[in-house]
Amino acid sequence: MPDDVLTALTIRPYDVGDRDVVAHVCVCTAAGGQDARGVYSDDLLMPDVYALPYVEHSPDLAFVVAGPDGRVVGYVLGVADTRAFVTWWEQAWTPRFRAAHPAPGAPTAHRPRYTEADLLRDGTDPRRMLRGLTAAELDAYPAHLHIDLLPEAQRQGLGTRLLDTFREALAARGVPGVHLGYDPANTAARAFYDRYGFVELPSSRPDAPRLGITSR
Repeated sequence: MPDDVLTALTIRPYDVGDRDVVAHVCVCTAAGGQDARGVYSDDLLMPDVYALPYVEHSPDLAFVVAGPDGRVVGYVLGVADTRAFVTWWEQAWTPRFRAAHPAPGAPTAHRPRYTEADLLRDGTDPRRMLRGLTAAELDAYPAHLHIDLLPEAQRQGLGTRLLDTFREALAARGVPGVHLGYDPANTAARAFYDRYGFVELPSSRPDAPRLGITSR
């Protein structure tokens, strides 16, 4: 992406018309920060677990990065109350997910560590978001988020701006803090979160790392 376009990138609230491009950004960054298109039998599997439920439940806590031509190249998505989100997912999203993805599709040439069976399980098991977290951690960091930028929009300070925007929105709602999980293979993401100021939660494990930070 040319420098003059990068400087014109702006952060704006999510709009319902952004739904498909949010799904696109999600799958294009889902393999440890790399492109996961074609890895699974359906490119909507990743977005249906890690992006689209969030814009469905909390569109007011979704923000996108867009260029002057309107093209979306990144986002931050999240919820203010993880416990409430889990309840909503069980009641509203799980039935829709199960109907859309009833069984694994035809195998692809890829053999990802995070398998299609894992995705199907996680799409119908929102309580995974609570497992391992203590009640005290959920009280201190009740929100959680996902943030993704296409490669051409990385290393431009946009991740910091997205997190600032999200935390300010949480603070305006009186939410004390936010946590996140990340793929431990994505070492660049961990380095970014450390620089930003996230701290590792006591319940964090090497195979399921979780970090937290207070709202602004």
